[in-house]
Amino acid sequence: MIMALIAPTHWNYFLSLEDDIDHLSRFIELTETNFGCFSLELARILLTASSEVDVVAKQYCKALDEQSKAQSIGKYKEGILKGNPGFPDTVVEMPRFGLVFTPWREWKTNNPSPYWWQSYNKVKHQRHTHFERANLKNALNSVAGLFALLMHYYQNQLNTGQYQFDPKTFRRPELFHDGLVLFKE
Repeated sequence: MIMALIAPTHWNYFLSLEDDIDHLSRFIELTETNFGCFSLELARILLTASSEVDVVAKQYCKALDEQSKAQSIGKYKEGILKGNPGFPDTVVEMPRFGLVFTPWREWKTNNPSPYWWQSYNKVKHQRHTHFERANLKNALNSVAGLFALLMHYYQNQLNTGQYQFDPKTFRRPELFHDGLVLFKE
């Protein structure tokens, strides 16, 4: 018998973004020194990753509370923190580049959205005056934010082996051992 493991659409979307980041690293060294670098490609990554954050955050809110009607980043914050208060402490690493992100850390404050989300909205709606916010720091944090959401949203499927994720660039340090995804209960 052949057993097929299903890869959810959101995960494949993330892997496509991760490939984009990997390709980008051939042209821009992924270091804090270059975090201010901005470009059309970084704008595309920021817009794409943040749009997917919007989709997955809405679904995660529904998974935590099936009555959820969350439709905005502030409401996602309320729903996610109610069901998962430790979510803002989620750490995402890019070991190959020595980078560590806590993309949702602003949710520990009164701020309804992370700085990279605010930049996403500025680039989306006012690109002509805020294009410099389409920078490496915001693009990487938006992809790390998406990765964190996916790890939490699909936690049960990962724990049961229904899904197997094998990211190349992004990692949650406490979840990986010998290439396997592990979750602490």
